[in-house]
Amino acid sequence: MTASRLEGKWIDMFVHAFGLCGVKAGDACAVLSETQTRAELPQLAELALLRMGARVFHVVLPGRPLTAPVPVRSTGASDAIGQLDPVVQALATSVFIADCTVEGLQHAAELPRILKGGARVLAISHEHPEILERCLPQATDEAPVRDAMRRLRAAQQMHVTSAAGTDLHVSLGGARIGGVWGFTSKPGTLSHWPGGLVLAFPAAGSVNGTLVLDRGDVNLTFKRYLDAPVRLVIENDHAVRVEGEGLDAEMMRGCFAAWNDPAAYAVSHLGWGLNRRARWDAMAYYDKADFNGTELRAFAGNFLYSTGANEVAGRHTLGHFDLPLRGCTVSLDGVAVVEQGVLL
Repeated sequence: MTASRLEGKWIDMFVHAFGLCGVKAGDACAVLSETQTRAELPQLAELALLRMGARVFHVVLPGRPLTAPVPVRSTGASDAIGQLDPVVQALATSVFIADCTVEGLQHAAELPRILKGGARVLAISHEHPEILERCLPQATDEAPVRDAMRRLRAAQQMHVTSAAGTDLHVSLGGARIGGVWGFTSKPGTLSHWPGGLVLAFPAAGSVNGTLVLDRGDVNLTFKRYLDAPVRLVIENDHAVRVEGEGLDAEMMRGCFAAWNDPAAYAVSHLGWGLNRRARWDAMAYYDKADFNGTELRAFAGNFLYSTGANEVAGRHTLGHFDLPLRGCTVSLDGVAVVEQGVLL
């Protein structure tokens, strides 16, 4: 798909999403973007906010020099702000921020300072508006995610298995639990659209076992469905071996090694998808430039395993893999919440 003229229905859907975030007439609202942002997204955000009577301003940041040894994709850790204090202050004193940066502010270094000011942030996934339309958040999406968060907080152990050979043990003691339902109305919080997933950021030394990516599972960093299985042997959070004969395993080994950083091999977060409107096969319908993959992190019943930065474990790196797996059984203290890829 190519860049499109703005559709009235897309303005309507942005109004809907921002309404769920509690935006009201007179609110000071920032639209944050970069010079490489899809042009439709900040335009739609502006038009929706103006229709709602908000007082809107734009912050547009130029692209920064590349510093990473490999391309950085779909991390949720935008470096666009670059610790520029006037930008942080402007965002922190806003009521609402429509985050249209390419990578998103979810794990950006400046986010704690922005949220401390009381701003509400909605990270709008950097992809074609049609994807946002299909995954438009609804008020009823919040309750299932909150229920999953309660279950995860109450559990001591997560066990993940699959017919492909996954056998992963996760200690949840000391983990930070989060959930995203596609909107946020609470000051000092962030959500992202599309939403519909629950996550744990485990404490150091909490994850051990085997993770098997089967044919048809997804490597979102490469925006690629796997053609052949890849087996990760995980010890004390780190993938100590990446086994497999195909191209997928070879590419993962090469990307891991390029970072020359042990933290790149370690777990960032893990959890499962709850969004029944999101589709596993959606990536097949879009060009890579039109697709960021947030939908595939959230499709109902997937087990999401991600590598890279984990502040709870004291690890910081730009290296990142998001790996949604199908067909897994996810159990909390012996009780299944996902059974062979089916959300219970």
